[in-house]
Order: sequence, then structure tokens, then C-alpha cells
Amino acid sequence: MGLYDIPPRTLTGEPASLADYRGKALPVVNVASKCGLPPQYEGLERLQQRFGDHGFSVLGFPSNQFAGQEPGTAEEIATFCSTTYGVSFPLFEKTGVNGERRHPLYAELTGAPDAEGASGDVQWNFEGFPSNERHAIAA
Repeated sequence: MGLYDIPPRTLTGEPASLADYRGKALPVVNVASKCGLPPQYEGLERLQQRFGDHGFSVLGFPSNQFAGQEPGTAEEIATFCSTTYGVSFPLFEKTGVNGERRHPLYAELTGAPDAEGASGDVQWNFEGFPSNERHAIAA
């Protein structure tokens, strides 16, 4: 199974397809609104605004696996992200990034070695995975 075949769900729970993003540069980021890093939403949104029309899209996956820092409902997450940081990039359903609840997308991403040859668990909130040929997200 390739990454385009892994079915995420939107933040509202609707089925989605990564194939809709084929050919784009896609940083995949696990996000959380109750940690000290939410201002990173602002930087991610700046990237989205600057490069969104040029084959780029941030994909945000809320996760509550680090110190319970994403406890909100889908509606609370959407409201926080849009009203506080003006987030326009796609947000997906709250997702497990490590352990038994790890989503298949994160199983694929964490299993592939990075540029330094390391692979393994997500370490904290706002850890991103750039799309590249290794992950076959960008065509």
C-alpha cells in the first residue's frame, strides 16, 4: 500500500484521499493546540498562503498523544485553528502517531529513514514529515 492509498478522514470525519494531493509538496505535521508550540500554526499558515497556489499544501493531523495537549473535539480544534491562527490548510481527524493507535499514514512515515538515516516514533507535537520521493507523496 502506498501513501496515496491510505485513507485519512477530514477533521469533520468525512472520508478523504491523499491522492487528491498528488504532485504537491506536502509537509505532514502532527499538531496540538494546548501545548507551547501552537504559534507554529502561524508559520505553517504563512507557508500555505505563500506557496498554496504553487503545488504545496500543509496537511495537519491533530494528535493528543503528547501530554494530552490536543483534548478538544473536532469542532473545538477547527474553531481554535481558524479564529486564532486563520488556518486554511487541511486538517484531518485526530490521529494516533505512535504505538498501537498509530494511523497507517504515520506507520509509513515513521518507518522510512530520514536524510540522516533515522526512523522511529514521532517525538513531540508539530513534528513534520516533508513529502519526498522516499514517501512517494510528491510525484
